[in-house]
Amino acid sequence: MDVPEIVTVDDTDRDRLLGNGGVGVLSFAGDGGDPPHSIPVSYGYDVSEATFYFRLAVDEDSAKGEIADHSVTFVVHGTDDDLGYWSVVASGHLETLEKADVTTDALDGLDSVQIPLVDIFGTSTRNVTFEFARLISESFTARTDSPTTE
Repeated sequence: MDVPEIVTVDDTDRDRLLGNGGVGVLSFAGDGGDPPHSIPVSYGYDVSEATFYFRLAVDEDSAKGEIADHSVTFVVHGTDDDLGYWSVVASGHLETLEKADVTTDALDGLDSVQIPLVDIFGTSTRNVTFEFARLISESFTARTDSPTTE
C-alpha cells in the first residue's frame, strides 16, 4: 500500500483562505497527562506578517488559565471551490498585547485584522473582560485534500 502524498497549500492560497479574520479552534496544552483545553475562538489574520491575533475572554476561573506564554495549537478548516477541503494548523505560544508595552509592529498587525465578535457568553460582551494576544508560531502548515488516482 502506498503512503498518501500530503498536499500543501502555498502561502498565497493559505492567505486567501484565512482572509483577515474568522473562527477556528484554539487548544491550550494540558498539564502533565491532562488533555488540551480546546475552545472555538474568533481570530484576525495579518497577511503581511502571517500572524494570528485573538480576542480572548479572561476569567480567574477559566480552564485555559493564564494565556501569556501558553503553548497552543490553532486550527482553521473549511472548503474551497478550487482546493476542496483545506486546513491550516499553527502551533507555538501566545503573547499578550497591551498597548503600553508592545512593539509598533504588533499594534500595526492588530489594527490590520478583523476579529469577529462572537457572543457566546449569555451576557453583554461589555461585561466580559477580554485580552488581545497573538500567536508566535513555531510551526505553520496549510494542507488540502488530494484527488485519488488509481
